[in-house]
Amino acid sequence: MATTSRLLTLLSLLQARRDWPGSVLASRLDVSDRTVRRDIDRLREMGYRIETTMGPDGGYRLDAGAEMPPLLFDDDQALAVAIALRAAPALGADIGEAAVRALATMRQVLPSRLRHRLDAVEVTTVGRPGEAPVADVPLEVLLTLAQAVRDRVSIRFDYLPREGDGTEPGPPRRVEPHHLVASHGRWYLLGWDLEREDWRLFSADRVRPRVPHGAPFVPRVVPGGDVDAFVSARFKGSDTNEWPCRGTVLLHAPARDVLPFAGDGIVTAVDDERCTLEVGSWSWGALAASFGRFEVAMEVVGPPELAEAFVVQAARFGAREKPGTGARGVERSLS
Repeated sequence: MATTSRLLTLLSLLQARRDWPGSVLASRLDVSDRTVRRDIDRLREMGYRIETTMGPDGGYRLDAGAEMPPLLFDDDQALAVAIALRAAPALGADIGEAAVRALATMRQVLPSRLRHRLDAVEVTTVGRPGEAPVADVPLEVLLTLAQAVRDRVSIRFDYLPREGDGTEPGPPRRVEPHHLVASHGRWYLLGWDLEREDWRLFSADRVRPRVPHGAPFVPRVVPGGDVDAFVSARFKGSDTNEWPCRGTVLLHAPARDVLPFAGDGIVTAVDDERCTLEVGSWSWGALAASFGRFEVAMEVVGPPELAEAFVVQAARFGAREKPGTGARGVERSLS
């Protein structure tokens, strides 16, 4: 094996696991222990920080250095990193320009067989109708929060009001950070609020960390033990991963026409032309209104709260505008 090829193989082995006995490296490379020592010295001259480990077998460990040395990826790793960089704008982190530069650097050195595969992956980031624009989170904020989560130290931060809220920032929050959560291009910090003595979900784009950090803490167990389920429940305005209001209607439409728009609802075919749809929402009124998007005849299966919500919605939409109560009438009443 040529020296250059052997060095790349040695580097790949060192990156694959933390500690390597020298004799094992020599066996994997089919060279002597002395050749391994010389190759290690060459890698050190190239900027790789390789520590010598003590023990009966004596070996080597690749550690972090002061500067970023060249990295070695296999084909799948290289494509995974490149595709992640291409999709970076959808992450909600303020790394778009850096990701573009990193992708250009990687693409320049990719073998042609990988470059062609990467070029076939076109990523277009499109928001869903009704979604607010993604709020980019400064990279430094994400790194600070991630480090606090990793080190299990409490943090203090200013929590900015929502844009357009008009309120002044409150006092700094003191929180035990447990998890960074990404959902639909937005970042959240899940933590235990020390002042309110309760779990809170913070929008990371509104967090402005203060220094220094606080004291170490023993991690608490998220209610239910499942972070995904707990956060999903909070998004639904519930303490459990279920919508607080859930009901069923009979739709006069084939199940195949309803399924693409059912979201997390349950569609059950009754016959070729009808199906039932069970779905949830944060209120009975919102739930009743959501069924209107199908624009077909329907019957309420249950519960009674949903039937009553339909009556209220029908009265609201069926109300006729009275003279003087339209937009101009409202303006006059407010002036």
